[in-house]
This record gives sequence, C-alpha cells and structure tokens, in this order.
Amino acid sequence: MKYLDEYRDRDATRVFLKQIRETVTRPWKIMEICGGQTHGLVKNGLLDLLPDEVQMIHGPGCPVCVTPKSLIDMAVQLMEKGVVVCSFGDMVRVPGTTKSLLQAKAEGGDLRVLYSPIEAVTIARDNPEKEVVFFAVGFETTAPADALSVLHAKKEGLTNYSILVSHVLVPPAMEAILADEHAVIDAFLGAGHVCAIMGTTAYEPLARKYQIPIVVTGFEPLDLVDGIYRAVKQLEAGKYKVENQYSRVVRKEGNLEARKVIETVFEVATREWRGIGPIPDSGYRLRDAFVDFDAELKFGVCSDTAENTSGCIAGEILKGLKKPHQCPYFAKECTPAKPLGAPMVSSEGACAAYYHFSDHLIKT
Repeated sequence: MKYLDEYRDRDATRVFLKQIRETVTRPWKIMEICGGQTHGLVKNGLLDLLPDEVQMIHGPGCPVCVTPKSLIDMAVQLMEKGVVVCSFGDMVRVPGTTKSLLQAKAEGGDLRVLYSPIEAVTIARDNPEKEVVFFAVGFETTAPADALSVLHAKKEGLTNYSILVSHVLVPPAMEAILADEHAVIDAFLGAGHVCAIMGTTAYEPLARKYQIPIVVTGFEPLDLVDGIYRAVKQLEAGKYKVENQYSRVVRKEGNLEARKVIETVFEVATREWRGIGPIPDSGYRLRDAFVDFDAELKFGVCSDTAENTSGCIAGEILKGLKKPHQCPYFAKECTPAKPLGAPMVSSEGACAAYYHFSDHLIKT
C-alpha cells in the first residue's frame, strides 16, 4: 500500500538503526509527544533495538490521556440530567471521580458512541425534543470537525445541540514540560497528525528558546527511526531546529482551510491537563459568537475535582519522569479492564502500549 508498506520495510529500518548507532557518542533523551508514536515504538520492538545511549521518553500521549477528571464528571452530570451525550469510543471507559461515561450509561444515561461530531448534529436534528451534547476531546487534529459541527448546527438553526469542549494544544504543553525544573528532555519527536493541521511554524520559537531539536514524524517504524536519527544528528552536532520527516503529509503552513475553520469557532484559552495541571493558552474555548453551543455554560455543569486521588502516577508518566512499568499498580491493580488512569484505558496511552506489547516489562 502506497505510503504504508514501504514505511514498514525492515531492511530500511535496520539501515537507520545502524546509522543511529554509528552517530551517537553520548546519552540523549528524546521525548515522543504522541501516543501513536509510543505505540509504534513499543509494538514494533524499536525500544529494544535502539542503542543504550538513546532513551525514549513517553510524553503526553493523547488528548484522552490528558482530559481531566472534571470534564468527565461534567459529561456524567449531563447524562444524569437526561442529556444525550455523544463521544468517540476511546473516552467512554476513562475514569472520572466516581464513574466513567460507560458506567453512567449502565445506570440509565443516554450515551452514543460516534465516529464524527457531524453524526451528533444529525441526532439533534432528528430528535428536537432532546438535548444533544458532543464531548469534544482532542488535540488540534480533531478541532476542525468539532468546529464544523457547530457551524452546521448554527446554519440549521438547532438550539438543542452543544459541545463540551476539552481541546488542548501541543506546543504549550511542550513548553510546560521544558520549563519544569525536573525536565530531562534533549529533543522531541513532534506529532505528525497535529502538524498536518497546524503546520510546523509554532515549534520554531520553542526550538530556539530552549535550544532543542524538534523532528516532526509519522507513526510507522521507518518514520520513527528516521526521526530519531535526525534528532541524534542534530544533538551530536550541537544544532537545534525544526525538521519535517513527515513531509508526505505535513506542510510548513499546515492545512489552511482547517485552520480557518478552527479560528472561526474557537479561541485560545487556558486548559487543565490531567496529571500536569493548568497550562496557559494551551487549549480552545468557543468564541462569544458561538457561546450558545457551550454545554458547560448552557447546563451549568461544573466540577472542582482534585486529580490523582487513586495513587496513579499518570502525571509523572505524562511528563516523561517515569515509565509505565515503574508504577507499583501497573499490570496489577491497573489494567485496561480496570484502569486507574487514562494512559492505561486510552488506545494510545503509554501504559496501554506497555501492557499490550511489552510482556518482558510487565514481568519486571
């Protein structure tokens, strides 16, 4: 398959691994931002094939992983009010303070698992007597579709559709990680799907300010080892710039039409990141022109949930300070069937990746 099979070529992957071994002369720590990258590294055994000098640090992972309990609690409150809550499937088992969306459904709530927020608009149009809310979770990648759902609902004059916004932005999170006094990151692998929407220019100030290489990559084995090789080359040469390994998908300016839709509906705001805390200008909220579609305001739901009451170390994992198997609950009290934190239940979470694809780590 074009743009897939050739990026899974074992011989080509071995060539890059050999080049990494021949280039590296000292220890380096490289953080991959996206959970899809983490899964690619773990599932394909690349962590075991890298030289000892190159240590991969697993970052925020996915928007499901960093969605705070307070937002999940609000979605549960909406279901308890009789609202139809629509969500992508990867959110439904993420634990809130007392229950997940799936548990709320088992107690009688109306939960619809969808593939697109446009489906939620259709549900609202076909059921005018019901209030319908889409749980809008995501990095910049899913923001265009959520914004379009609001534009469609407004065009159709729907007053029974709204969204619960939990969109977060990657560059501010990277800066928060770098600014942490315990930061140990020497380079980043940037998330290719995010950059496909937003482009790469937002990362250039970070690379200059912190003198750190940022290499945007895809998710296949060849993408990842190529990206790591590029990062190691920069580190060894004392250089720091933004490189685009994923040029078959990512353009410097991103997707201009998608960005325009986002900017029409959303504005930048402070957001809470599960396990990290509030990060200024790290997410989206609806602009004043679309405030009628803000479920949080429309229904008056709120939560002052205190994070991390379960003993889960998700926050340290998301910051790259610890690995999943270093958690005392990993693969014991915390499993995909009974997760303590989102990195285990999310399909892109670092804990889930280690659980499913690293048997030797589970046993240690």
